[in-house]
Amino acid sequence: MDEDQGLSAATVFDALGAEYERAFADSATHHASLRWLLDRLAPRSRVLDVGCGTGRPTARTLADAGHDVLGVDVSPVMVDLAARQVPGASFECADIRGLPLEERSFDAICVYFSLLQMSRDDQSRLLRKLGRLLVPGGHLVVATVPLDAEGVGVVFMGQKVRATSFGAEEFTRLVAGAGFTVMWEQSGLFTPAHEGASAEPQLFLHCRRT
Repeated sequence: MDEDQGLSAATVFDALGAEYERAFADSATHHASLRWLLDRLAPRSRVLDVGCGTGRPTARTLADAGHDVLGVDVSPVMVDLAARQVPGASFECADIRGLPLEERSFDAICVYFSLLQMSRDDQSRLLRKLGRLLVPGGHLVVATVPLDAEGVGVVFMGQKVRATSFGAEEFTRLVAGAGFTVMWEQSGLFTPAHEGASAEPQLFLHCRRT
């Protein structure tokens, strides 16, 4: 691969490992998002964590609350860390886009910043797939960096990547068009705890399957 095209998500997050968790662990908005979800889940709900990373804070918070969590990530390093750090959840190293999962088998799905290295078409297709995986009325929590950018080369925590996203209004329409009702929205700036990091916009949408 031409290095100007950026590295794959698996390569990037294999390299970052636990460093990614340390950089983003203190996001108050992320933790508030998880509290919103926990307040709405029935006991022992089935939850899918897309792009689970190291398992913290998402899978850990949900598993500690007694829910049945499946975390999926393309990075073998991340999945290994998650399995060791959150023994109360299950993890699978796979690309969620091609992973066969039973429709209507999850009560909630979390997608925290794991769309950004997918094309716009793939993001749209995945959101529709996730809608099919949820039970009627199930919850989706999705977070992104709301910028109008397509295939833009950036350096993320020292790694060259290609990032694709949507502006806030366009992303919200995309989620709604995939069959979700947005119940609550949070946005703000967050500066990762990483040398040379700058404040980045973040958008969290808390939704229900229509």
